[in-house]
Amino acid sequence: IILSGNLFQYVEENKKWRNRFCVVPHNYGLVLYENTLAYDRGIQPRVALNSAGYKILTSLDQYLDLVNSSLPVPSGTAPKSSNAPILKCPTQFPLILWHPYSRHYYFCVMTGKEQDKWRAVFQDCVRHCNNGIPEDSTVEAPAFTDAIRMYRQSKEQYGTWDMLCGNEVQVLSNLVMEELVPELKNTIGPKLKGKAQERQRLWIQISDAVYRLISDQIKAHYDAMVTKCELERPRMESTIRTDMDQIITSKEHLASKIRAFVLPKAEICVRNHVQPYIPSILEALMTPTSQGFAEVREVFFKEVTDMNMNVINESGMESLGEHMEKLSQLAFHPVKMQSCYEKMDQLKLEGLQQRFDVSSASVFKQRAQILMREQMDDAVHTFGTLLHQELGKMLGKEELCKSIQRILERVLKVRSQAEQPAVAGVPMNEVPPLLPTTPKQELPKFQELIFEDFDSFILVENTYEEVVLQSVMKDIMQAVKEAAVQRKHNLYRDSMVM
Repeated sequence: IILSGNLFQYVEENKKWRNRFCVVPHNYGLVLYENTLAYDRGIQPRVALNSAGYKILTSLDQYLDLVNSSLPVPSGTAPKSSNAPILKCPTQFPLILWHPYSRHYYFCVMTGKEQDKWRAVFQDCVRHCNNGIPEDSTVEAPAFTDAIRMYRQSKEQYGTWDMLCGNEVQVLSNLVMEELVPELKNTIGPKLKGKAQERQRLWIQISDAVYRLISDQIKAHYDAMVTKCELERPRMESTIRTDMDQIITSKEHLASKIRAFVLPKAEICVRNHVQPYIPSILEALMTPTSQGFAEVREVFFKEVTDMNMNVINESGMESLGEHMEKLSQLAFHPVKMQSCYEKMDQLKLEGLQQRFDVSSASVFKQRAQILMREQMDDAVHTFGTLLHQELGKMLGKEELCKSIQRILERVLKVRSQAEQPAVAGVPMNEVPPLLPTTPKQELPKFQELIFEDFDSFILVENTYEEVVLQSVMKDIMQAVKEAAVQRKHNLYRDSMVM
């Protein structure tokens, strides 16, 4: 369990606040029980929430602004915002989970310190659940996200998308709701009656009901599609193994023809509309990211140093196991990692958001924060491995402490293997809409270059996308590499000066 404790929840059915026992297990779900006794007895929880797509709010005013902005407005009338809250919080420390389509959850605690703690925990849950498509899938996951991106591009939506979060069913549900909500507002909005608070409640309930209905249907269709693909897989793998050389040759031939056709236009686009903005993009992204990774090293240093002091003051080897168990969970401790994650809050893309169609900086913040957690986990794992090797030497307390200090310095001197931030995602969004529409209209003529037996494996439009992105990536990745080794960004450091 990552964290457990009591907080107050607003129960919409009877419009009352109830004390609930909240448990956050290692899958980062939010599980609410009637009380501690219900949890101990294994009674079914009241709520089990996957928090992908949610935002954590600590102010009723923040919440009211979001609710008012999403409320349907009848055509021909000016939008009216209500300052009257949907609910009254019994304390000054609310915690609200807001989702653009699903139901909202309302909590509060007694102190500001508790609010900060639970906010950090909830944000960690959202961060983890948003990253719901397994990254260890080297084929299926990129194919799925590419399909989503290309579908949105077909709708003239080229920028980042905040709702590309959760598992495949959640992402597809968000995609449907993105198109459906405007129609729902036009159809249902004029029929919502009553005061603003009542219309807000009704709209949230309607949106949630539609979202759940869509999710259920999409899950059934998606599961059926996965099953169909699995059945087709042996036949397609057999064809690929037999004709691999011909497939590769055919695709390379197709790519060369498309490259010769589109590259001159793409190079002009990159030179005029992407290259001039790369330095400012890198500066905006690199500064908070490098500060976050520096904070990871600081937190790691402090925790290991504190552990070493405790070993000196306590019984040495006997207490080491307990301290190492706590250290092993450092990367997954939301409160201790919060100072690292907060460095990304200063990320500002003002002036770049409109040009590159970046709806918000949250996509980049979350990716960097996940990398920080991975770096901390790697550091702890390396430290534990090296320390375990030393323990076989039957060290006394003094020698043990010296070994811990020596291993700590060794881990900190290892070159940081932090991945380069996902800066490429910003300028790459700029290229497709800037290219003339003519190339895509002329893509069908390239279909004749593909043998009919291979048209299930080689897609003209996908190859076109690859050619365009490759033309952009060369300049971007070179700039990223040069920026990453700069001392002020310290993403790659040979040593750590404490």
